[in-house]
Amino acid sequence: MAMRRSTRRKKEPEVAPEPVIQEDPIDYSKPKDQLDLTEEQKDMDIPRCLSAANPNAPLNRAEFSYKEKAFKVSEVIQHTMFHFKFDGWLLEKKTEEGKTQMELEKAREAEKEEKAQAKFEKELMAKDSGEGLPEFDDADFALDLRIRNQFDFAERASQTFNLTLRERVMSTEPPPSSTVVGNVNQAEIYDTYIREIERQNYLKEKAEREKLAQKEGRDPKKAEAERVAPVQEKSEDVVHSAAMSRSLKIIERMVMQNFYDEITMDYKYWNDDADAYKEGEGSLLPLWKFYNDRARRKHVTALSWNSHYPDMFAAGYGSYDFLKQGAGLICCFTLKNPSHPEYCFSTESGVMCLDFHPQHPSLIAVGCYDGTVMVYDVRMKVNRPMYFSTIKKRKHTDPVWQVIWQDEDIGKNLNFYSISSDGRVTNWAMIKNELEPTDIMILQVTGQKDRDDEDTSLTGLAGGTCLDFNPYSAHLFVLGTEEGKIHKCSKAYNSQYLETYEDHHMSIYAVKWNPFVEHVFMSASADWTVKIWDHRCKASMMSFDLNNAVGDVGWAPFSSTVFVAVTADGKVNVFDLNENKHEPLCDQKAVKKSKLTHVVFNPQEPIILVGDDKGWISCLKLSPNLRKIATPDKENPKTPKELEVEKLTRILVSAGKAQAEASQ
Repeated sequence: MAMRRSTRRKKEPEVAPEPVIQEDPIDYSKPKDQLDLTEEQKDMDIPRCLSAANPNAPLNRAEFSYKEKAFKVSEVIQHTMFHFKFDGWLLEKKTEEGKTQMELEKAREAEKEEKAQAKFEKELMAKDSGEGLPEFDDADFALDLRIRNQFDFAERASQTFNLTLRERVMSTEPPPSSTVVGNVNQAEIYDTYIREIERQNYLKEKAEREKLAQKEGRDPKKAEAERVAPVQEKSEDVVHSAAMSRSLKIIERMVMQNFYDEITMDYKYWNDDADAYKEGEGSLLPLWKFYNDRARRKHVTALSWNSHYPDMFAAGYGSYDFLKQGAGLICCFTLKNPSHPEYCFSTESGVMCLDFHPQHPSLIAVGCYDGTVMVYDVRMKVNRPMYFSTIKKRKHTDPVWQVIWQDEDIGKNLNFYSISSDGRVTNWAMIKNELEPTDIMILQVTGQKDRDDEDTSLTGLAGGTCLDFNPYSAHLFVLGTEEGKIHKCSKAYNSQYLETYEDHHMSIYAVKWNPFVEHVFMSASADWTVKIWDHRCKASMMSFDLNNAVGDVGWAPFSSTVFVAVTADGKVNVFDLNENKHEPLCDQKAVKKSKLTHVVFNPQEPIILVGDDKGWISCLKLSPNLRKIATPDKENPKTPKELEVEKLTRILVSAGKAQAEASQ
């Protein structure tokens, strides 16, 4: 019996159904790259600033300049970009072309109306007569005579004989010609116009004179001859006239300006670019040098700028070697002509000092070695002073070391002050044709209380060497002496000193008040030091040792903390207390194998003049680091003068505190 093999299938494992994930419906109104923001972020305002600048525009576009024959960077950048541009056919109604088109349109409309009216009339006539209208109108197929027939066109050509050309040549003599060459400039054109105007004025005056002569019954020609005759006799020599002298002087200045063109450009526009990389340092640029052959073997003993003409200065020549005294010289130079002085005056004795008058720019006060004081007027053609002191008028008996002009006195008389080694400070008033002296101060020697009367009488008076008046208090002045002491005096108290300062040990060569701070002055001495004083304190506030005798010092007119000092070794030291309170910003040698005697600042330009013992005067320009000024603050606006006063006062206060701590 056959047995059935039964096969059983294995049961497959049951698979659990996967959970169905319901996807959110797609929102086609929201872009895929849109940010998901909260409600607070949506309410936040984010400003955007649109700029008209094109970021793709070139910033360094260069164009070729045919005038300068070089590529020049163009500053004009086109930021406008056209995204769509279309040339339209629209015309404005106000233009001529628009008016023409409107007239043509009106003509076409009128023509259409006429045709419609004619057609309407024909229809009415046909209805009345009972005739039918043709299907087509002959006028619709009428050819426009203005349009060329393009269907019935035949091209025809004809051949003709070419005309023979005939040449006719005539020989003539060339017309005479001459070559004329000439140069003209603005000056010649101007002179021509002036001559023409003068000629026309002369003809008008001549015609009026002839009419007047005819009225008086005289012959016009004889009257004109009588008028011209005396004028011709009195005519002066043109070559030696004042107009010719003035023209030659102008031409000379023009030639000198071309000759010194590079120096003139440096004087006007030079600024040392290296100062940007040298903090706390500066330099002096040499410009012109002034010299006169008549000043050979003489010392530059005085320098003074003219207050009215900032390019003119006066120089005095004498000798500080008292065994080699001779004649003196006064030269007035100008920066426009460094080669030769504008005015020269000679004196019998050496010039020791001089000063330009601040209100009358032609007057110069001069002090000489023999004690004479004089007043020159540069407008005078003669080589002699307007005023001079004599023995009868009690002139000084020793050299006059300094003269200073002062304001007019009660009688409206011009006056100046002088100081001399004979121990007198004298006021000289210009009254009529004489100088009237008045002794303001007799310099008594101080510190001799313990000596006998005989020793005091033998010693005599103290020798004055320099003085300066306070610019804010006209009655107050300070003076220096040969024994190294500085005295503060007043015009009102001529019997005694207000104060005596004794920090120097040798002769005082210069004292100068600060032009900004009324209670500060400076002194220079042969003991190698420059000291800054507050006249309310007996001790000096600051002291600078320059390792050589200091010949002269001067405050800068543009800053209260900048001053310059010259020494016997030929160096120019420029200080700025706001930058460095201990060392000079510039220590530059200006001359070789010479001693510097005097220095003075220009009242307007950043230049100085230094004179030496060889008779040379050098002009130097300060670099930007040496002429910094205080800049006003927006939060606390102040005037430039207030800023300068505050700057120097702050420095002196700190110096006073340092001295007080050192003394303790």
